[in-house]
Amino acid sequence: MSKKMMQQAFLFLWPLFLSTILAGAACQFRRTSLSSVQTSSLSLTKVVVFGFRPALKEGEEPRITRGPIAGGIFESAPVSSDTAMEMTRILLDMCASQKGYKLVSPDAAQAAYSNIVQSYEGVSINFMEILGQIGRDFGADAVLVGHIYRWRERQGTDFAVTYPASVAFDLNLIRPANGAILWTAKFDKTQRSLSENILDIGTFLKGKGRWMTADQLGMLGLREIMKHMPPGGTEQ
Repeated sequence: MSKKMMQQAFLFLWPLFLSTILAGAACQFRRTSLSSVQTSSLSLTKVVVFGFRPALKEGEEPRITRGPIAGGIFESAPVSSDTAMEMTRILLDMCASQKGYKLVSPDAAQAAYSNIVQSYEGVSINFMEILGQIGRDFGADAVLVGHIYRWRERQGTDFAVTYPASVAFDLNLIRPANGAILWTAKFDKTQRSLSENILDIGTFLKGKGRWMTADQLGMLGLREIMKHMPPGGTEQ
């Protein structure tokens, strides 16, 4: 085959090759980084946005943990309360603009949480029981709650890192009446270079060819999760 024919063949086959790689990358991204499970058909009108909590608080030792609501194993490290609060704020904004729920704010949910804990002082009550009572007190169809397991910042710059950003969190819709998990999703991602994994090109393109910060990686994950969260007021 002549050089000219080889060039023409390359130009013809390259778009097909690239589209195949991108499709594979999308599947890989969904399979390894993001998972979402809805246990039943839902029609949600009113939702309490409890928001995110750190799985490990500052000062605790990094370790492998199990998600306290939906299970799942995570490599976990201490997460600041500021990170959880900011993620909760963004979550509330996304729910308000995208999902059509009647919302109970995280501030109202946290105030209710404090009142319940104080009323049960000296009596053992687990977190899921508290969430159920909060949801029932507000007459809600579900309580939206998540945990952040890891929020490691990259070490380096946009174009060169010693260690990449690494983020993991989950999000759950809980039925107040019985504590059933109506919907759950998790995002667990450490950014990788194309040389390490060509199928991670989806993250590479979303990051515009740069090494993302933990905040950028976390926002990417939250946007992906929100696509799978059931909308309000309609049968699924």
